[in-house]
Amino acid sequence: MVGAGRGIGRSISTALLDLGHDVALCSRTRSDLELITAGRSNKTLLITADVTAGGSGESVISQVINAWGAIDVLILNAGDGVSAPIDKTTDEMWDHMLDLNLSAPFRFMRAAVPHMKEKKSGKIIVIASKAGLVGEANVAAYTSAKHGVVGLVRAAASELKRYGITVNAVCPDFVDTPMTQRTLQAAAERTGKGIDEVKAGLESKLIGGRLLTSDEVAEAAISFLNDEETTGVTQLLEGGQ
Repeated sequence: MVGAGRGIGRSISTALLDLGHDVALCSRTRSDLELITAGRSNKTLLITADVTAGGSGESVISQVINAWGAIDVLILNAGDGVSAPIDKTTDEMWDHMLDLNLSAPFRFMRAAVPHMKEKKSGKIIVIASKAGLVGEANVAAYTSAKHGVVGLVRAAASELKRYGITVNAVCPDFVDTPMTQRTLQAAAERTGKGIDEVKAGLESKLIGGRLLTSDEVAEAAISFLNDEETTGVTQLLEGGQ
């Protein structure tokens, strides 16, 4: 479980543990992982890593293999967004969005696939975004990266199906997470409106009229665990569905 510590990742990690799974959790901050696993009887492995660092994918997957001998499911959730008009998007913003939201998932997938091929089974679940399916204003770098990771999911699903490996993505609309709060704050600063007004304006455009919860995204991701056939799906998730 990559990107396990907060928001959607915390909800998915908690759901996996509630279901009795043994889970290796990866995050930048160990204390976040310790809060999730405190008092649990499940077998867990806590790994701290910066997923954008060179070699982190290989290192994290190797730690799991060395500890447990196999990897059955890889859930890729680490990600973040920045909000800026195209002409205000710096090279640093652009590079970071692609590194975190596209290159990191690819590297983790690349590291895990040989082990899944060897056992002729495996499931890879990517938490992408609705922004990977449609265009969104003022998030060009994030949208481009998420379109890329959706393409990665589709290509990997086509390539890996013959090895018994499924690859799917959940593409949620706006979720009530710290990342969305930062997006709302940036919009408020850009427009001169209050953050509550910006949030109300956003929610008025969403199906269901509200932000998704992290638990709803977790439920969608978990649904792929018991599905042996579905692959290449990019499941759009919107409030009220």
